[in-house]
Amino acid sequence: MVEYWNKIIWPMLEGAQMTVLLFFIAIIVSIPLGFLLTLAVKSSFKPLSWLAQSYITIMRGTPLLLQLLLICFGLPMLPIIGEYLVFDRFVAACIGFVLNYAAYFAEIFRGGLLAIDKGQYEAAQVLGLSKWQTTTRVILPQMFRVALPAVSNESITLIKDTALLYAVAVPELLHFAQTAVNRDFTIVPYFIAGVIYLIMTLILTMFFKWLERRYKFE
Repeated sequence: MVEYWNKIIWPMLEGAQMTVLLFFIAIIVSIPLGFLLTLAVKSSFKPLSWLAQSYITIMRGTPLLLQLLLICFGLPMLPIIGEYLVFDRFVAACIGFVLNYAAYFAEIFRGGLLAIDKGQYEAAQVLGLSKWQTTTRVILPQMFRVALPAVSNESITLIKDTALLYAVAVPELLHFAQTAVNRDFTIVPYFIAGVIYLIMTLILTMFFKWLERRYKFE
């Protein structure tokens, strides 16, 4: 019995490492990219603002799975340039997740900026702060505080969406669970995978709750 559990659990834990790696890459890259998109949308240079808003609309309006399939299997089929767009499956998945979630984080940060009272800008001017000082010392801290709960929810969604790696043949947690189910004709691996996902989301939830408490009392 112990040997059987080891036979199931250890490969799934190896798959979970791939899940966690994708999560950290996506979150670390997509949050700054999302903020840059927010700045682009608010730019006074209309072509840049229009392009950024169009990008956000397209990425949020089409399924992440479709985007992953396009990057993994569609781009290499393009004439002339397709041969230069062949990526490792995991790299392609990282690109897809980053591009998709950057659009969602951009909307979250835009909402955070809209929630800041205009009086904050006026008060900063009265105090003689420069535009850079106003942005970095007054606006951004308040924006991130307002946006933190939404960032938390989106991050939890991200760690669950990593299961989509299964669709592009990246050996992650769900891949090993499905392999065990097909091999042993039992649904137990599905339950184990569910527990592992639940543990990861609970850890992430506790981390963001800690961040929210810290920002609340500072």
